[in-house]
Amino acid sequence: MTAALDTFVPPPRTGPDGPHRLLLAGATTLDDHVRRHGGIPNTEARRIRSVVAESGLTGRGGAGFPTHRKLEAVASGRRAVAIGNGAESEPASDKDRALLSHAPHLVLDGLQLAARAVDAREAHVYVSSESAVTVRAALAARRDPLPVTVHIAPDAFVAGEESAVVSAVGGGPAIPQDKGVRVVERGLYGRPTLVQNVETLAHLALIMRYGADWFRRTGTVDEPGTFLATLTGPVRTPGVYEMPYGIRIADVIAAAGGATEPLQALLIGGYHGAWVPARPDVEISRAGLAPYGAAPGAGIVVPLAARSCGLVATARVVAYLSGQRAGQCGPCVNGLPRIADTFTALAQCRARPDLVSQVDRLGRLVVGRGACKHPDGTVRLIRSSLRMFAPEVSAHLAGWCTATAPTTQTVGSAA
Repeated sequence: MTAALDTFVPPPRTGPDGPHRLLLAGATTLDDHVRRHGGIPNTEARRIRSVVAESGLTGRGGAGFPTHRKLEAVASGRRAVAIGNGAESEPASDKDRALLSHAPHLVLDGLQLAARAVDAREAHVYVSSESAVTVRAALAARRDPLPVTVHIAPDAFVAGEESAVVSAVGGGPAIPQDKGVRVVERGLYGRPTLVQNVETLAHLALIMRYGADWFRRTGTVDEPGTFLATLTGPVRTPGVYEMPYGIRIADVIAAAGGATEPLQALLIGGYHGAWVPARPDVEISRAGLAPYGAAPGAGIVVPLAARSCGLVATARVVAYLSGQRAGQCGPCVNGLPRIADTFTALAQCRARPDLVSQVDRLGRLVVGRGACKHPDGTVRLIRSSLRMFAPEVSAHLAGWCTATAPTTQTVGSAA
């Protein structure tokens, strides 16, 4: 299943078959996939890494790390391993499941190309039990040069973290490991390991067919390409949509059929993300979201209705995150429950003027001290809510809530 890079005409990046349809176009069978995209390009490892670098592709799992730098780091080692990460442990996201359902062969092509780029000796996919059914069926139809082993990811927030993925694939617990050891140097079985989100792999598969210039036709100069956005909350058609980086919030909401009621804010980037104002001109990009301490992350966009209480919505998420700790360090075991309890007290309008200072003090005690970034991400969300909903904070400290529906708004599935 190989083809020359220039055999197939690049699809348009605008119009009915453009960026909003490319990844989720629905080539679920191998025959449909090959008719649409052709076989896997027969490109040598160094050239794959070069084209990916030219494209500017970044990881779509949340961190946005340059993909070519990961490839180069793993390729410099010996007897590498490649892992496709589709755990999607973020409750507010559905993009990986949607992608694996609509285009499993695109992801598996990307895994084969990434494995070739780093001279991997074995390949794995790490997915939810639901997605595993689709992936196994797709693998059964293929004859890939490198066999792929499927692993089931547990339903836990920290299970998708890079080192947790490596641990789980190796038969250990799906919890983050020593953050002082980089998996690109010593990962599975002590070998250099490439862990890439399944959406990143799908983009890689398209880039190697149609080229870096084609990929850069959408997005921004600094963040080229598209991303899969999961939209939930008060919109007419919640779902997963393919968007170009740099798209305005107004156009994101419009893609989901528009808002069903007035909005006050949006949670961008998921449970470790940040709140941004519901301004139509705000752009979904690192540069556009930076003034609000936010980033696109894994493409999660959750609008919050104007009549709802942002502190109550945040408290629900923080309570969930507190319960999802790995239980291997003090900041998670002791810090997060205390932070969650204190923030919940604020959300419940307990008239204690020291609540905000307590939240701040506890946050400073855990940031940068955990075995992973779970405490840091939780504190980021809390600090964002205190900024975004400052008038509401003042009201809650006085013992009342300004929202007309303080308990009806949900964020993802945390409620």
